[in-house]
Amino acid sequence: MDIVIQGRNVEVSDSLRGTVEDKLSRLVRFLDGMERAEVRFLEERNPRIADKEVCEVTMHGHGHVVRASAAAGDSFAAVDRVVDKLEHRIEKLKGKLAGRSHPRRHGSVDSFNVRVDAVGDAEEDEGQPRIVRTKQFAIKPMTPEEASLQMELLSHDFFLFTNADTSAAAVVYRRKDGQIGLIDGT
Repeated sequence: MDIVIQGRNVEVSDSLRGTVEDKLSRLVRFLDGMERAEVRFLEERNPRIADKEVCEVTMHGHGHVVRASAAAGDSFAAVDRVVDKLEHRIEKLKGKLAGRSHPRRHGSVDSFNVRVDAVGDAEEDEGQPRIVRTKQFAIKPMTPEEASLQMELLSHDFFLFTNADTSAAAVVYRRKDGQIGLIDGT
């Protein structure tokens, strides 16, 4: 696994570098094929924050991106916390990938095990999210500006369309800061 370690306004010592490389290389045992990891250390400047040392890790592989961030009193504890989070997320990803390849074992999207109790409420045995509604609509080519207008008119948080400029599927979405974002397929 290729590991890139950066420090933003923080000096990354050799012992910290060695610890990060050791712990992240152990994560490969959970899911083979994780090709690259980007580790970033930073320090919170707010004096009210007790856990000032922050470690952010982004792992790439299998066409997926797994990201985790953790804060602690020192950098080594932050690494331990972020590795715990990554283990959990990678195991969850591995379970989903296995569920896709073995539909008889885990059930498919259309055939979840649903139990109906005495009052008639349906509950899932699996505890997994499921698709509860499917919509179909015609997608016409339009510019991102037109799609943004349609999104506003429908009062939705996102809008799927075919980009007239690139002829690829695209999505406009409302960002947390109130601006509009564009995801354009290639």
